[in-house]
Amino acid sequence: MAKGTQGKKPGDSKKKPQESAPPKDSGEKKLNDPASKLRILAAGDLHGDMDLAEKLAARAEKEHCDLVVLCGDLTMMEQSTENIVGPFKKRGEKVLLIPGNHETVATADFLAELYGVKNLHGYSVTYKDVGIFGAGGANIGLFQLGEDELYDLLKKGFDKIKYLKKKIMVTHVHPSGTNIEKFTNVFPGSTGIKKAIDSFKPDVLLCSHVHEAEGIEEKVGKTLVINVGKRGKIIEI
Repeated sequence: MAKGTQGKKPGDSKKKPQESAPPKDSGEKKLNDPASKLRILAAGDLHGDMDLAEKLAARAEKEHCDLVVLCGDLTMMEQSTENIVGPFKKRGEKVLLIPGNHETVATADFLAELYGVKNLHGYSVTYKDVGIFGAGGANIGLFQLGEDELYDLLKKGFDKIKYLKKKIMVTHVHPSGTNIEKFTNVFPGSTGIKKAIDSFKPDVLLCSHVHEAEGIEEKVGKTLVINVGKRGKIIEI
């Protein structure tokens, strides 16, 4: 009897076929399929609320969102930056952000660099043939901008993606002349953003800023204006 075969039944020496292991998930969302819709979770006015950031990140994962857009006021007066973007990144979500009136563009840049995400302030990106451009800040607060500055920043981003059929504009403050203004006597709408809507005609404008107007949706021309608020909105385009 050959050495090492004692006690073995015929066929025992044959190797069983091995199942191939499933490919590992890198944790990064893939957005290279232009045929499918772009699914976005947009929120703003987190004001340093770490629990809220965790809830929003879990929702983005559960709802299979392609992208998370944070519409400013991530901090409370430049404080509490810790663990605001982190919950999204640890779940592999792609994130775009802009500053609000509670943080400077430098703080937004710091968060973007720290977590490897994009500060959309004055810039644009393209996902699934959808162009997204934005400008943060507001006409009041720590990072106060003039109306012409807001318009020029939005134009700078728009010019890079104007050839695309579908466009989303992201701001912190709302445009002037909208129903959102009726919810506040403190925060005026922006004439610069209203001019940008009239000029660039984005399909959607995502904003926040006025807490009392959270969830409000209205049409300005052909543009759907959405105050996404801290609880967030999921949109598809």
